[in-house]
Amino acid sequence: MNRLWSRLGARTAAVALLSVGVAGGFYLGGDRDQGQSAQVGVAVEQAALAQARQVHSATERTAEYQEKLRAAAAAEAAAERKRRAEAAAASRKKAREAAAKAAAETKAAESKPYDGPIPSSCEEYSGNRKIGCALMIDAGFGIDQFPCLDKLWTKESGWNHKARNPSSGAYGIPQALPGSKMGSVADDWETNPATQIKWGLGYIKGRYGTPCGAWAHSQDVGWY
Repeated sequence: MNRLWSRLGARTAAVALLSVGVAGGFYLGGDRDQGQSAQVGVAVEQAALAQARQVHSATERTAEYQEKLRAAAAAEAAAERKRRAEAAAASRKKAREAAAKAAAETKAAESKPYDGPIPSSCEEYSGNRKIGCALMIDAGFGIDQFPCLDKLWTKESGWNHKARNPSSGAYGIPQALPGSKMGSVADDWETNPATQIKWGLGYIKGRYGTPCGAWAHSQDVGWY
C-alpha cells in the first residue's frame, strides 16, 4: 500500500512538473514573439525612413538639375541676345562708315570740279592773282584750290578790285554785296585788294568750305 502511494505521488509530481514546463514554455514563447514583432516594427520604420530620405534626396537632385537647366537656358538666351546686339551694332557701324565714305567721296567730287594743271607756286601769277594766291595759302588752303579761286573771281570781277555791278551794287574782287561788308576786315576795303581777298576767302571758307566748293556752286546756280 505504501509502495502504491509512493508510485502515484511520483507520477503526480512528474505531471505537475511537466505542466509547469509547458506553461513556462508558452509564456517564454509569447515573450519571444513580442520581441520579434518589436524588432520587425523598428526595422520597418528604419526602412521607411531610409526610403523617405532617398526620395527626398532624389527630389533635391531633380530640383538642382532643373535649376541648372534653367540657368543654362537663361545663359544661352543672354548670349544669343548679346550676339544679336553685337551683330546689329556692327551692321549699323558698317552702314555709317559706308555712308560717311560715300559722303566724303561726293564732297571731294563736288569740292574739286577742276581737273586741270595745278600751279607749282604762286610765283606763276602776278598782280591781284599773285596776292590772292599767297593769301589763300595763308588761309590754310592748298595751292590745288587756286585754279578754282582763279576761275571763280575771274568770272565775278576779272580780279578787278574796283569792279562794281551796276545792277546789284556788288563790289570788289569777290563782289561782296553790299561792298561795305568787307569793312569787317579793314576800312580800306574800297581800294585795297588784299582786304577784299581776305574777306572773300573768309566768306568762302564759312559758306562753302573751299574755293573749289564755291566754284562748284557757282557753276550749278550761277552765283556763290
